[in-house]
Amino acid sequence: MDDQMWYWVLFNVFVLAMLALDLGVFHRKSHEVKMKEALIWSAVWICLALIFNVLIYFWLGEKKALEFLTGYVIEKSLSVDNIFIFIMVFTYFHVPAIYQHKILFWGIIGALIMRAIFIFAGVALIAMFHWTVYVFGLFLILTGIKMALQKDKKIEPDKNPAIRLFRRYFPVTDAYDGSKFLTRVNGKLLATPMMIVLIVIETTDLIFAVDSIPAILAITTDPFIVYTSNVFAILGLRALYFALAGVMQLFHYLAYGLSAVLVFVGAKMMLVDIYKIPIQISLLVIVLILTVSIVASVMRSRSMGSRSS
Repeated sequence: MDDQMWYWVLFNVFVLAMLALDLGVFHRKSHEVKMKEALIWSAVWICLALIFNVLIYFWLGEKKALEFLTGYVIEKSLSVDNIFIFIMVFTYFHVPAIYQHKILFWGIIGALIMRAIFIFAGVALIAMFHWTVYVFGLFLILTGIKMALQKDKKIEPDKNPAIRLFRRYFPVTDAYDGSKFLTRVNGKLLATPMMIVLIVIETTDLIFAVDSIPAILAITTDPFIVYTSNVFAILGLRALYFALAGVMQLFHYLAYGLSAVLVFVGAKMMLVDIYKIPIQISLLVIVLILTVSIVASVMRSRSMGSRSS
């Protein structure tokens, strides 16, 4: 077995071990995740990603390490947009706080599988048909512009094709049955609203994956780097949700920053055969855009707060 294969095996063993530890030890019993716990876990996942980044530096060199870091920053920042959707979904379905972690856990398992499929498909397409780089680049630019213009986001579960198909063939109860996805009523197996929420979360992530995977392919087409940076961003998404859910309204300009990032990486893809923007410059530009949008959001919140007082 060559070194590259060992990297894949060891990384996936690590991911499975962390997931087992998460669900089997730290969250064996359903409970409401408080801010302190969420911040601790967010710090843990970020530290693990940075430690892995150092390992890549020694294993694969400085270039790959920079590619991983840039990809991780992009995926982490884009995942913040998922949090807006999580908040709306949980609010719409009145999901008790005590069960939200379980939904996100299984949602992330599905997301990992879907992302892996998207990554290998995207890398294969670029390798076989170079012109798909321009398709991905144009798609990212248009997505970034759409994100900037789309001010009011809303969810409409009744129009979700996956939900409509599921309801057609599987009856759903009106009330939750603890944290169960399936329950029995008069001996008949029924789905609970927990299952519907999980389907909404999964289909939403599928849509986000269509945006985020091309974004990181603009940085590198190395499957291992794309996959690992995606996985670390996704694994830390649950903790990030519980840490930021209560303050997301403060980040008024973050959506514009994320749209600017998508437009930038899309332009990077479009220019690949004319001028390859150095990875260091890409990382600097992305961090600068996100920093400006966050600082501007904080300043706006303070200004609004001082006016109201």
